[in-house]
Amino acid sequence: MDLVIDANIIFAALIKENKTHELIFNEKLNLFTTEFFLIELEKHIKELQEKTEKSEADISKLLYILKRKIMFIPLEELLPYLDEAESISPDSDDVAYIALALKLNCGIWSNDRKLKENQERIKIYSTLDLIRLINISS
Repeated sequence: MDLVIDANIIFAALIKENKTHELIFNEKLNLFTTEFFLIELEKHIKELQEKTEKSEADISKLLYILKRKIMFIPLEELLPYLDEAESISPDSDDVAYIALALKLNCGIWSNDRKLKENQERIKIYSTLDLIRLINISS
């Protein structure tokens, strides 16, 4: 199953090894996000270190592993989809994820209720939705 994964899901997996972390590495999921995530990560690296009590080197190792599982798509590839994404996105922070989902014709993995409730064009899967769908024991 192809899915666009939003930054908050990736951050959750970096912070704690839990069901989110397990899902990211599930072989049934092909995950994509924008290269913009890497910019977001740089802005929040110190915060991640504090929350995880991991060194920058440890976080870099985790990111290396994530980069092998998640495809990072350049923002330039989303340009043809931005107008439509802006017109259906309930939040400007989600436009890039919606544009990528439009490009790939797939859903988005996000726990953002506003994204799920305020647009109908893109299917939104919460972590709980995916746990149930993939049948991971809780």
